This record gives sequence, structure tokens and C-alpha cells, in this order.
Amino acid sequence: MRLPCGSAAALVIAAAIAALVAQTVSAQTYPTRPIRMVVPFPPGAASDFLARVLGQKMGEAWGQQVVVDNRPGAGGLIGGSVVAKSNPDGYTVALVGQPHLTAPLLSREPPWDPFKDFTWIGLVASMPNVAVVGPGLAVNSLTELLARVRERPGYYNFGSAGIGSSSHFAAEMFNSAARLQAVHVPFKLLGDAIAEMYGGRVHYYLFPLPAAMPALRDGKLKPIATGGRTRAVALPDVPPMSESGMPGFVSESYFGLVGPRGMTPALVAKINGEAVRFLKTDELRNRYQQNGAEPAPSTPDQFNKLMQDEQARVKKIIADIGLKPQF
Repeated sequence: MRLPCGSAAALVIAAAIAALVAQTVSAQTYPTRPIRMVVPFPPGAASDFLARVLGQKMGEAWGQQVVVDNRPGAGGLIGGSVVAKSNPDGYTVALVGQPHLTAPLLSREPPWDPFKDFTWIGLVASMPNVAVVGPGLAVNSLTELLARVRERPGYYNFGSAGIGSSSHFAAEMFNSAARLQAVHVPFKLLGDAIAEMYGGRVHYYLFPLPAAMPALRDGKLKPIATGGRTRAVALPDVPPMSESGMPGFVSESYFGLVGPRGMTPALVAKINGEAVRFLKTDELRNRYQQNGAEPAPSTPDQFNKLMQDEQARVKKIIADIGLKPQF
């Protein structure tokens, strides 16, 4: 039987209201089981530290474990694929940084789009990159590093966590701004890079500060300048690059939460709200700051806009250095 137009419209409206109610109820009861927080890099990476600290607090508040799932590989594409293919029910999210933008740009056939295939939840932290030298380069300041590398173009080298990693792009921006010519040495494992620096075979490296803190605390590597706008709480005696021979230069990394495309606004608001609540506490701020990060709570739209700007910036770097697809 054909329904009158008025009845059909009423059914559509009723269905829409029912769907909205179901979404609201789902967000209110979330979570009812453990949440997986994917980190597209190995343990010890800056994103891994941020995820474990925030995940622990959110899990305690919700009464459900937040399991950090390290899925390294292909510059972040593997971990990103895990999230992009997941159900948008809030039980799989990821803590990502700049590689979420660069990995697709360096892929011959990108498996996902960093914006279209994800839901942006909120910024978690910013952190300065720190210029670190090993025993193979006996310098005590950024000014000395710049002078030494300029004296012998192409002789010295710098390490990174791999082609397209945030440390790679940080170093490329640093080298360009400082007019340095040095050889890039990419690594798959952070431990291997640090070991080569200990051995004096890698000369300098621009680490996201939390990733470098364990090596800096043991005194075998030397921090000579940070890329923040002010001195880092974790390294109060180390000057910013802008005060050490590179006026106006800033080198920072940003990390935040994303989920699969299609998450409901109510669910995004709940996860974002909980993250923001903890990021504003003294406890979490102190833990982040003592390890080189700065809490940076935001709205989903603010995080999305920041990363849109970041993508434009890294596209220019890729073009300037002639970087070709890697994966």
C-alpha cells in the first residue's frame, strides 16, 4: 500500500529522531569495553610516550583499559590503515603526528587520505625538537655546530627515524634555514640511531624532545639547542635555537587523536572532552613537561586546521628537497 506523503515524511522524521537518540545513548554509555589506541611507531617514540600517559588516565576515569597498540611501518601507513579500516564506534583511535600527513605524500599508492578517511578528535601536545650531538662531533653550542658543518659541506651527517619521519623533516628544515649541507642517515629503530650516535658515527639529530630524554638523562648525548619559542621545562639550561644563531627559527612537532571516518559528533565530543579534562590537570602537565612535551588541548576543528597548515608546509619541503615516493 502506498503511504500518503504526510505519513512518509513522518516516518522519515521518526527514523532520524530514533537514529539521533541511538547515537546519543551510545555516546553516553561509551565505553563498555577496552579501547585500542594505535601508535604508528615503535615503543620509545614521542607519540608512544604521549599515548601511554594520556591513555592511562582516560582508562582510569572510564573504568576500561586503554591499550596502546604500536603498529610501526611504512612511515605510519600501517598504523593508519588499522584505524582507517576500523568501525567508527570509538573503540579504535590513534595518536598521530606529522607522519600522518607525510606518509601518504611519500606513498606511490596511498592507502588512505589523512583528512577524508579520518575523524579529527583533538590536539594532545606540542613539543620542541632538540638538536643533539654525539661524541663524533665535539661542539658545545648551536653556533659551534653551524660553523663546523659549514666548514666541510657534505662531510657531516644527521640521523632520523626514517625518510618522511618528523625528525627527518625537522632536520631538513633546520639544514635549509641554517644553510647546512649534510648527509641524511635514516634508521628504522630509535635504539639503532642512538647507538650510532653513542659510537660517534652519527653526528647530529633533531629529536622530538620526549624521544631524546632518556638518552639525554644518561649524559651520553648532548643537547645544544631546542626548537621551542621559550626554554623547555625539561631542559632549562638549553637555549632555544632562536637565541643561538638562528633568530626567529622555531622547530616543533604536534600530536593528537584521530579516529576512523564516520564517528558521530557526540562520540567525538565525549572523547575530546575527557582528553581535554586531563590535559588541563597539573599531574598530566607536569608529566608531559618533565619529559619534554607541552599539553595542548584543542577542539577537533582547531586540530584539523593546524594539520591542514602543517600539510601545506611539508608539501613545500618535499618539493624543495626533491623527495620522491618511498613506499
